[in-house]
Amino acid sequence: MNVVAGIDIGGTKTKIGLVNQQGESLVQTFFRTKDYPDLDLFLEKINSTISELKNQTSRDTNLLGVGIGAPNASSKRGTIENASNLVWKGSVPLLEKLKEKINLPAKLMNDASAAALGEMLFGDAKGMKDFIVVTLGTGFGGGIVANGQLIDGYDGFAGELGHIDLTLGDGRLTGLGVRGGLEAYVSATGLKRTILYMLCKYNEESRFRSIAYNDLHGEEITKAAEEGDPIAIKAFEYTGKILGFALANFTAFTQPEAFFLLGGLAGSDKWIFEPTKKYMDTYLLDIYKGKVKLLPSGLQDKNAAISGAAALIWSEFKN
Repeated sequence: MNVVAGIDIGGTKTKIGLVNQQGESLVQTFFRTKDYPDLDLFLEKINSTISELKNQTSRDTNLLGVGIGAPNASSKRGTIENASNLVWKGSVPLLEKLKEKINLPAKLMNDASAAALGEMLFGDAKGMKDFIVVTLGTGFGGGIVANGQLIDGYDGFAGELGHIDLTLGDGRLTGLGVRGGLEAYVSATGLKRTILYMLCKYNEESRFRSIAYNDLHGEEITKAAEEGDPIAIKAFEYTGKILGFALANFTAFTQPEAFFLLGGLAGSDKWIFEPTKKYMDTYLLDIYKGKVKLLPSGLQDKNAAISGAAALIWSEFKN
């Protein structure tokens, strides 16, 4: 049985799974990224974890390679560059160091771009030539496919849509210090910040008036909206308006057939999808109206981050 190790490096967790050709993670686990501030020890942990996962599968398991998705990752250089939420700073030669420990084909890519590749291979973008995957987690990422090809960029950093300034430099700061950047508004973190903004702007009663910022969680905001909390509902409407406006503008880049939303905030279902669709349709140019879909990721039932990373290797075998 052929498998690929899919690795998603996040600021909090590093997730690893063995993924088959259908994009299913057969076995998976995670460990805390911040427990390994030394890069060599981190990569040794990856190597040992892959071995442990192989031991949990059948004896005929054949590991074809390792695919890695990470924030601020350059597929051209094999490096992670100045990622704000990772413990290693500067330019990190991750792929070069990993190949010293694992003698297999290995690829590294921005996590959102890897998710787009996974959507094309294993998700609902099969057969699509033009689409954009938007990842809505701690930050905001974009993976762009045009004319059937992943847009990787000159230096491997295409798709950093979360750091596009929507306010002419007069707004919230993103993790990379961009004032007014999209991820400061449209992300799990951005939604929490919007709750505080709405509490200041409106006088309605809300459960969030007695909850500290660090105790706020996205799932609780969704639950509050479902129970009619006016601050939660206003926060989702505000977030959807900004996202819808952004997607209408992004449509002019490549005219995608669809946008796929993926990640924790996308799990809010109608609370994020309905206002986003409404405002996207409002702001679209007439030549694009009625032509752009807004869809949940087809990888939601899989471990999307792991499957997307594994797609970096599986894409070599798709033919």
